[in-house]
Amino acid sequence: MSMLKRSVNYSQLEMFLTLEEVIKWIGISLFEIWLHLTCILVFTVLVVLRLEQTTTASWWSIFIPLFLADGLDAYFCLVVFIRTWKSGNSRAAWLRLISSVQMLVCLFVSEFLFCKKLTNVTSISYSETFASIFIALQLLMVRACQTH
Repeated sequence: MSMLKRSVNYSQLEMFLTLEEVIKWIGISLFEIWLHLTCILVFTVLVVLRLEQTTTASWWSIFIPLFLADGLDAYFCLVVFIRTWKSGNSRAAWLRLISSVQMLVCLFVSEFLFCKKLTNVTSISYSETFASIFIALQLLMVRACQTH
């Protein structure tokens, strides 16, 4: 039985998307990506601790890293808006602010409704809870189509 050996040239392997493409398509900076990924990591650890019943923290306190990421991202977007606007590029400043606020509102609403759903405060369905995520995905698709 002969085995075919295929040599793989690892220098030719490429990622699907480069970091520059991701930043351009999503419309956020590297700092914002790092901020959200760090807060998602902390949130994930807290969720695991809650589900394994290691901690008795409320769902509202477990969602604090996500709310914190949204707040810090909103502050960062405001600073970027002011700096871009003062540099004389008001159109780019307003476009970035509007797109960032749209995404932040969609994320915050879905996080808020999901937290309410987990605490049994409201009786809305999961499809209603995550409807704003679907809106955010459609906004990302439109933005990705505009870059090419």
